[in-house]
Amino acid sequence: MTNIGGAFRRNINRIGADNLSLILALVILVFLITVVSGWAGYDGGDKFFSWQNLMNSVAQAIVIVGLLAIGETVVIVAGGLDISVGSVASIGSVVAASVLVGVGTFGSTLLPTGNVVVAVLAGIIAGMVAGAINGFIVTVLRVNPIIATLGTLAAFAGIAFLLAPDGKPIGVVTQPDFTWLARHRLFTDVGIPDLNGSAWTGIPVLTVIFVIVTIIIHILMAYTDFGRAIYAIGGNEVAARLAGISLTRIRIGMYMISGGVAGLAGVLLTARTTSGNPINGVGLELQAITAVFLGGAATTGGKGTIIGTFLAVILVGVLNNGMNLLGFNTFVQRVALGLLLIGAVAISQWRQVREEKVRARALALQS
Repeated sequence: MTNIGGAFRRNINRIGADNLSLILALVILVFLITVVSGWAGYDGGDKFFSWQNLMNSVAQAIVIVGLLAIGETVVIVAGGLDISVGSVASIGSVVAASVLVGVGTFGSTLLPTGNVVVAVLAGIIAGMVAGAINGFIVTVLRVNPIIATLGTLAAFAGIAFLLAPDGKPIGVVTQPDFTWLARHRLFTDVGIPDLNGSAWTGIPVLTVIFVIVTIIIHILMAYTDFGRAIYAIGGNEVAARLAGISLTRIRIGMYMISGGVAGLAGVLLTARTTSGNPINGVGLELQAITAVFLGGAATTGGKGTIIGTFLAVILVGVLNNGMNLLGFNTFVQRVALGLLLIGAVAISQWRQVREEKVRARALALQS
């Protein structure tokens, strides 16, 4: 029994208490949507468990916000914040579309057109440039990250309109090789049984891209010197500087990562909506930041994981999907999202206070 208990505790520690609580919350939420809603007289919850819903309305729907949240996690763990990720996604969306079809500032003059790879890279690089600007403002000009990225939220949104011809959306519906990113599915021929009367639809390419990016950033944060430096800066900036960590280099790098991932999100938004629209990323930053704090990140930095954010993104996606199935309108969903953000930050603050008390008690016992 002792060995079993020890193995159980080791597995719990490996998963993490925060991640375990997210998994439990996800199970409870699914139960509320699929079972309790029926008891309360709401229709639609029985449609949740179907391949059509899980692969279309959940797996695809979480991708864009999920990417923004993964990039945002890198910044928040270091004690910063990037409110501009939605506008950066809009820039990536417009740049990719303009390069692809050969219109606008980039497409008509600077880069070769009609090439999907070039268009995707252009959107990502545009996001990285925007991230570098954020990093420069925060590190060199020493502007508070909240104020800096609040300003660039508006500035980048304006730039997205300036890059588009006359500020209008750029259609890419005639570019099947590009829209393939959003429309194609993998493993469609796998013999997976029907679910609730719905046939297996395959895994969307969008979802595969999201998972790959999540794994890459997780490895970067958990197993590299760069990732350890980010945690060190978020935990204690002074100690990190005394340890020889270049705060300027790391911070600019982390904002570039956030911007590059946001640019990729904008590219995929273009493929999904078949339009490079300057308003594609508007409002997505709230959901992304909510997911990061819900995933266990601390508001002061030094704490948070990519896996936690990934689970939180799924939780937010299931919440939105469930409310859609049950017939709640958009305004109710926005209220729920706002309350979720407040609750996530409140829980984060409570955890920090509890940890401080535990440390203080341990120091008192040692002395």
